[in-house]
Amino acid sequence: MRRLYQARDLLEANLLKDRLAHQHISSIIRGEYLTGAAGELPAFNFPEVWVDDGDLIPARRVLEAFLTAPQTGGAWRCPECGELIEGQFELCWKCGASRP
Repeated sequence: MRRLYQARDLLEANLLKDRLAHQHISSIIRGEYLTGAAGELPAFNFPEVWVDDGDLIPARRVLEAFLTAPQTGGAWRCPECGELIEGQFELCWKCGASRP
């Protein structure tokens, strides 16, 4: 396994993990429970997202899109099912299609 990304926090790590899963890329988060040791460990322990060696290149493409995606925007219509989706979401809640 290879480290793909060191996240700012557990929320960001899980968002990336979900984005990878949507692209059928298996990943794990390492260090997600280190905050429970606050005071015993250095303060700069961030969760890391790891992927299998064979998935590293497609995972890097997903990571690049994840990091450059606009954080907010207006509502959008799903190109697959036509559902109206609120702007903060990147995936359709009904069918799982990606934002155009």
